[in-house]
Amino acid sequence: MQTLDTPVERLLNDPLTIAGRTFQSRLMTGTGKYRNFDEMRQSIAESGCEIVTVAVRRVQTHAPGHEGLAEAIDWSKIWMLPNTAGCKTAEEAIRVARLGREMAKLLGQEENHFVKLEVIPDPKYLLPDPIGTLEAAEQLVQEGFVVLPYINADPLLAKRLEEVGCATVMPLGSPIGSGQGLKNAANIQIIIETVKIPVVVDAGIGTPSEATQAMELGADALLINTAIARAEHPAMMARAMGLATLAGRLAYKAGRIPVQAIASPSSPTTGIVTTPAE
Repeated sequence: MQTLDTPVERLLNDPLTIAGRTFQSRLMTGTGKYRNFDEMRQSIAESGCEIVTVAVRRVQTHAPGHEGLAEAIDWSKIWMLPNTAGCKTAEEAIRVARLGREMAKLLGQEENHFVKLEVIPDPKYLLPDPIGTLEAAEQLVQEGFVVLPYINADPLLAKRLEEVGCATVMPLGSPIGSGQGLKNAANIQIIIETVKIPVVVDAGIGTPSEATQAMELGADALLINTAIARAEHPAMMARAMGLATLAGRLAYKAGRIPVQAIASPSSPTTGIVTTPAE
């Protein structure tokens, strides 16, 4: 069957590229907070995602809910994104990133040097440490890692991380797991306009409409975990988030109409049949 070469079809073949590696899906998901592995696997499949993040420390320490996690996913089909969740300092994050790279190798991804960098000393709001993140990023880039740093929506920090060689920046929409949506939309918009590397909105998205909104801003991808894992029906929410991510990307590429202060009729006003004056 011949595929039509239309603008929409070309957009649907619009891969995300990170450090030279391409992915058809622009939605990344996680492995935490699921009720069981079956729900996790079903959700990953329904989302259509190709990148899944794994907390290295929780797998290494066999934390509750993480025993057997690394073996629960078919890593021949999913690209692992080890993350440094739980690290409070740059030194901890660097050490855990190295463990993550070895874990990926053991699971068959010998060429995987990706790491989602998280340095979070704040236990209440889980906000990332900008100084520690930058320090760790510089070291990990020197060691050959593909660094995807989780940051506050700080345009200056995002630019600095780009300059030191990070593959993406991952600004938070709102605090992790809060479901507050895009509280930082204005700053995320500035980051999108400022950096040339992919911008992945991470944390805070609670609904598909918020996922679409983030993509309509021009974000290159999303990372969504809690909104899927803690939904009443995770697999159904996962599919909704995948569709929302695609819809937002298409809307962004299509170009929205300008916002106007007054109405504009949908039908032309010329050639209207009028009632003859009596």
